[in-house]
Amino acid sequence: MDFKTVYSGLSSKVEEALLAYFDDSIDIVEPLKSAMRYSVLIGGKRLRPVLTLSANKLLDGDSDEVMPIACAMEMIHTYSLIHDDLPAMDDDDLRRGKPTNHKVFGEGMAVLAGDGLYSYAFEIMLRNSKKYPQNINGHLNSISQMANGAGVNGMVGGQCMDLSCEDNEDAGKEELAFIHKNKTGALITSALLAGLYVCNPTKEQIHAVSQYGHDVGLAFQIVDDILDIVGDQEKLGKPIGSDEKSKKLTYPSLYGMEASRRKVEELYHSACEHISIFGNKSDFLKELAAVMSKRDS
Repeated sequence: MDFKTVYSGLSSKVEEALLAYFDDSIDIVEPLKSAMRYSVLIGGKRLRPVLTLSANKLLDGDSDEVMPIACAMEMIHTYSLIHDDLPAMDDDDLRRGKPTNHKVFGEGMAVLAGDGLYSYAFEIMLRNSKKYPQNINGHLNSISQMANGAGVNGMVGGQCMDLSCEDNEDAGKEELAFIHKNKTGALITSALLAGLYVCNPTKEQIHAVSQYGHDVGLAFQIVDDILDIVGDQEKLGKPIGSDEKSKKLTYPSLYGMEASRRKVEELYHSACEHISIFGNKSDFLKELAAVMSKRDS
């Protein structure tokens, strides 16, 4: 099957699984449940859960075993978007072409919706791990990786540096590298490793997937920076120019547009080289790296 068909199939399975975590039988107090459900099911490419499922397939993993982890990954990502859109952070009105969570449910409920999704994600993963006592170490490694990628040494730490560098003329290459590695890259790498760890990989396999994750994560963020300058607001589903408005430290602002584009191309080739140790099983992830490096939304 071609890349689009495989990707669509994986994202559709994720969508179906996510719906089940918010159906009428799930006991979550209102309006918290509606606020959580709104942002999770508002749309999106489901990139991170697709990465989780794809990394798991590299080692012929069980898709049923890893699907709850993939869904948890999307919930953690969504929580970060809800908080990122708040007035205290980026103060955005649109996300995926629709009003942001705090515009629909209010700032207080948006904070709680993000908190709820984060804790719900770990509840789901821990509950799932109990179904596989023979593979408990694989699941615990996966869960630990998710916590690390989302936490103070990952996404939260990167977001902290991003905020600290706004309108800071002294911030430079070192700070930018930290932001890109942690704010976006850490969670993308964790999405991959979370799926891989369930299969109890070798050190060589972990290293290869980690390096692939680093490369595509950095490329993804640089493209994000580029699109905030030259992107189509309708395709992106959010306003452009917010980085310049907030005086954020970005790759184009520090290195220029052409150097940014060259860096994305270099990262794409590096990512493909790292993942090649898996042979033909890496073809989908190689194509995904190409799509991520050339995306326009």
